[in-house]
Amino acid sequence: MMSKIHTRRGGFTLIELMIVVAIIGILAAIAIPNFLKFQLKAKTSEGKTNLAAIRTAEESVFAEYGSYVSAPMSPATVPNNTKQVFSDTGTGSNSFGGLGWTPEGNIYFVYGVGVDATGSSFWAQADGDIDADTTYQSWGYRKGSALSPASPTGIVAAACAFTSLPDEQVGPCQPTFGRSVF
Repeated sequence: MMSKIHTRRGGFTLIELMIVVAIIGILAAIAIPNFLKFQLKAKTSEGKTNLAAIRTAEESVFAEYGSYVSAPMSPATVPNNTKQVFSDTGTGSNSFGGLGWTPEGNIYFVYGVGVDATGSSFWAQADGDIDADTTYQSWGYRKGSALSPASPTGIVAAACAFTSLPDEQVGPCQPTFGRSVF
């Protein structure tokens, strides 16, 4: 009777382990950029959602008092890719408190509202540096065509082309900021 010279014991060979590690590395190389992209989309949604809330607050103020309210850019500095506490830089009726709006929790964006001379048109803007590359992402909203894009008191991180925004829709200030409009 002949006996086997080499019998295989249980376990994985080095080559099998290297193949598994290579497959995991390839999957990670595909998944991580997609994860980062979805993370930035989630951060961007904060700015768009808060602009829609500011729009609702402005319409409520207009229905009650007959004119829109401006609010300076708040907080005073643009948050980076970490959330920051919201602080209203305005006073009295010329503030987000006078508008009756405050974001829930900490924020990634700085917000501002400008009103035309008659109080019958307004614009709102949200600027943020959500990916910490020092290039600001800017979203805007405008109501009314007599609106000039002059900024409210305070800072404006990125210039918003309000004339290119559809009237009464939240949208990107520049085409590179995204495509969603609501």
